[in-house]
Amino acid sequence: MAQDVKTADMLQMAREFFQLLPHGRLLGIEVRQADAERVQTRLAYRDDLVGDPQGGHLHGGVITTLIDQTSGSAVLCRLGRLEAVATLDLRVDHLARARPGQAVVAEAECYRVTPNICFARCTVFPEGERARPVAASMSSFMRTGQVPGFVEGSR
Repeated sequence: MAQDVKTADMLQMAREFFQLLPHGRLLGIEVRQADAERVQTRLAYRDDLVGDPQGGHLHGGVITTLIDQTSGSAVLCRLGRLEAVATLDLRVDHLARARPGQAVVAEAECYRVTPNICFARCTVFPEGERARPVAASMSSFMRTGQVPGFVEGSR
């Protein structure tokens, strides 16, 4: 049975989610905001995350992981309870390269919830430059109705 999460606890839940997932922890994704409406994360620029050594641009896989995990945490916050979800479909449009040396911000919202599937969208932009998106996505997540094991052990 899923455990309800109060709005005040959503930020903490999202932060734990990123710390408990190996990619989120390795990348150092920072959760800035989390509520039922949206989740906003920040990824600091690091040389080891660069996919284009000549240009110094972040690797596309790093951006995709940021999107997937930010979207997944937005689904959890929208559900308002701890429930295991799995990515079913993730479409990412890489619109521009992130600027070398600059952090990026991801902002995701879960815009539709059904009994079995949740739908999310996410935009990634350079920090302080919301009007210049570097990636946008649409995704769907399968609901399992179960409390994830990693959450039970962390609370």
